Amino acid sequence: MADSFEIKIAADNIEQAKQEIQQRARKALTAIGIQVSSLARTEIQKSPSRIDTGLLRNSITYALDGEGTAISSYSADKASRYSGKTPPSESYSGTTPKEPEGRQAVYIGSGTSYAIYVHEGTDRMSPNRFLKNAVENNQGEIISIIKQELT
Repeated sequence: MADSFEIKIAADNIEQAKQEIQQRARKALTAIGIQVSSLARTEIQKSPSRIDTGLLRNSITYALDGEGTAISSYSADKASRYSGKTPPSESYSGTTPKEPEGRQAVYIGSGTSYAIYVHEGTDRMSPNRFLKNAVENNQGEIISIIKQELT
């Protein structure tokens, strides 16, 4: 005669588990935003250095989808060696796009109008891919952050 047993499911915890995973993912994205924006500020100082006033470097920040930026304003460290003038402080406003249900994102970048020209270069200036390099050269760190937060 075979033993028999009965299984009863008393609660469905799928929603709680889903929320926990989403919270951990958000925490991982925040940690990645902090780390990569810091690395990008270091990268922009490498050759070919594009630091004059420090405005671009100080503007590098991150934002989680559907939220505002981690820093609300930024300013230059000094006057331009070319014009002798200190650029005015600038502020971020608005929020990033909200990702579709089940997706999350972190955006890392700068609000300065000339960041794209520094990053990609021009016909008169070689590129300094500070954002791309911050991500590509530190993939191991990024993966470690994800593993740490999601396990």
